[in-house]
Amino acid sequence: MAESRLGDPDVHEDPDSHEPAPDTDDTNTDDAAAAEAARARKEQIGRYVFAFLFPFLMVVMMVSGYLGSMHAPSPHDMPIAVAGSTAQDVASALESADASAVDVRVVADDAEARQLVEDREVAGAVSVSADGASASVYTAGAAGASQGQSVATLVTPTLVGQGLDVHAEDLVPLPSHDMAGLSAMFMMTGLLLAGYMPLSIALSNAPELLRLRRFVPILAGWSAVVSGLVWLIAGPILGGIEGHTAEVLGVAWLAVFAVGMVQLFFTRILGPLAVLLGLLLIMVLGVPASNMGMSIYTVPAFFRTLYEFLPAPAVGESLRSVLYFGGDGAGKHLLVLAIGAVVAILLTMGIDALKRKRNPDAGDPAMTMPSLTGGSTPPSTPVRYAILAAFPLAMVALMASLMTSGMYKPMPHDVPVTVVAADAAQAEQAAAGLGESMTGMFEFTPSTSVDDARAAVEDRSAVAAYVLPSAQTPHAELITAGAGGMGQQQLVARTFEQVAGQQGFPMETTDVVPLDSEDTMGTVSMYLAIGWIMAGFLLAMVLTNAAPDLARLRKYLPIAAIWSVVMSAVVWLIAGPIIGAVSGHFLPLWGIGALAIFAISLFSSVLVRMIGIISVIPIVTLFMFLGVPASGGGVSVYMVPGLFRWLHDVLPLPAAVESARSILYFGGTGVGSHALTLAIWGVVGLVALVAYEAITGRRKPEPEDLVAETDERELEPAR
Repeated sequence: MAESRLGDPDVHEDPDSHEPAPDTDDTNTDDAAAAEAARARKEQIGRYVFAFLFPFLMVVMMVSGYLGSMHAPSPHDMPIAVAGSTAQDVASALESADASAVDVRVVADDAEARQLVEDREVAGAVSVSADGASASVYTAGAAGASQGQSVATLVTPTLVGQGLDVHAEDLVPLPSHDMAGLSAMFMMTGLLLAGYMPLSIALSNAPELLRLRRFVPILAGWSAVVSGLVWLIAGPILGGIEGHTAEVLGVAWLAVFAVGMVQLFFTRILGPLAVLLGLLLIMVLGVPASNMGMSIYTVPAFFRTLYEFLPAPAVGESLRSVLYFGGDGAGKHLLVLAIGAVVAILLTMGIDALKRKRNPDAGDPAMTMPSLTGGSTPPSTPVRYAILAAFPLAMVALMASLMTSGMYKPMPHDVPVTVVAADAAQAEQAAAGLGESMTGMFEFTPSTSVDDARAAVEDRSAVAAYVLPSAQTPHAELITAGAGGMGQQQLVARTFEQVAGQQGFPMETTDVVPLDSEDTMGTVSMYLAIGWIMAGFLLAMVLTNAAPDLARLRKYLPIAAIWSVVMSAVVWLIAGPIIGAVSGHFLPLWGIGALAIFAISLFSSVLVRMIGIISVIPIVTLFMFLGVPASGGGVSVYMVPGLFRWLHDVLPLPAAVESARSILYFGGTGVGSHALTLAIWGVVGLVALVAYEAITGRRKPEPEDLVAETDERELEPAR
């Protein structure tokens, strides 16, 4: 059958045909609708990709960055000064023991060795006495507690092997109000958070504030507010710092301002994805390179290069210099921050000029998140600005107060220790005597069985067992489990070395559950758990805001389940085959990780749906700011304030840490109770989600439902 072509003079139209001619307007409308549908579909796909890619990258960066740099710190080219009568022999012995671990320099005399340590030009120094019989090992605890321990561990065996009597001296000790030296580190973290966090929120909630001429004075005022808040929390409220008010405020102001300006530049070139670059440079790479929690000479050499220009080490070392070294050495670090701020301003001006040249009429980016609280009606501009400021301010205040108060001043409380003697009366008498001399620090339990005491240490019902000498064993023995927590092991070792010395007994130490060679600090379980918890709440926060049509329970449940299984495997792959921090244990770690991720994703989803993106405040507070001090992963649960010890049995991060630790080192003992804790959080989240959807009645039609309804209406005959 021939096809008719309207307007073709050689084709004659069939007079019996009643087929209407094409309607050009309808065709154009259909084309426009199809184009709009295609655009909407592409946008939807983009949102879906972002909803999963963003949390995936965040988790991968954090786990790989922290595990890769800090799971097994070991000395590399650690600068050690050597002085004294046999300095050259000692230097040669140190280099022969491990040439890659030390960078030895022989100096003229004891005074120069001391000065180099005090100036932080070297990590430690050895000074041999004039008679060649003894040696002093000099360190500066205020330059980093872990660095001093590394120096002692590195040089002492060699010095003893040389026949020297070794004495340790801390030339710049940490003050009694900051015994762990963590105040500066937590101040640093809070200031960095205040610098980069507001930018990603402002870009979607108040992009008009990011014009350079507006942003600079706003950032200057914001920096002043935050610096005052961080100083107030760390100083007058918690007592972590004393004095140096003007200097601390000045460093803090410059830190926030510099980081904020650099993050503004990142936002200009990357938009919303700038938060990933900021997180990478400031936290993932910055914290290991900061020389604050871990000595820069014990992390991979790559971080020593980053140490010279990243903001985290610049801020941390500036604060350390001001607080502990009278300001000496702060200048070069402050210069890094000042140069960063100036360069960021100039680069941002250049980017803005290029954009104006290309498009003089371009306005501010569109506001994509008018309400941070999840409300359907955007608030007024003043209220919007107030919420925008309160959001990061609350995060900084909570992080600085909770993390600092929980960890900056570890003190032992009721540490369970078994005292073993040959007969019950002797054991009870010894336990009572030790309890009176160390009231509140330890909880002593008498026993007559070494095997029972050892079993108590192995199942972690006791931190240590102190076995008194007997007729068969003329020395005391301390039984510990390094895998149960390095901090608590060091505590009992120091304490009972003194006890045995006072009693006149030699003491041997037995580690019945030692740490793995790839987990020398015992922190692998904590980083695994942090990866699981982050994977859970990041999915809920990002997916609910980027793809709200997937947040309804019947869709979210299978998505969260699949995500949990996949991300638990990803975390294990990073920790195991890629980094080598974990060997084996795939199935149990995979299972407990999937449970943790699934439970946290359900619980977090409730808060996100109720109060929007601002839910990050209670979520991160519960799972990180309270969870980390209570976890026992960094500081022993027996050395934190009572609130955090109670939270250890309640919060999901401690449950995840203890589960990972039990699987890695204790044959899975105790995992069941911790898995139950995680399951309870998940059940509470699931019940709350069901109740929320039932109460609000927010049954949003699916996109395919909308299409079907539209098609049905179009097919209905006109009435």
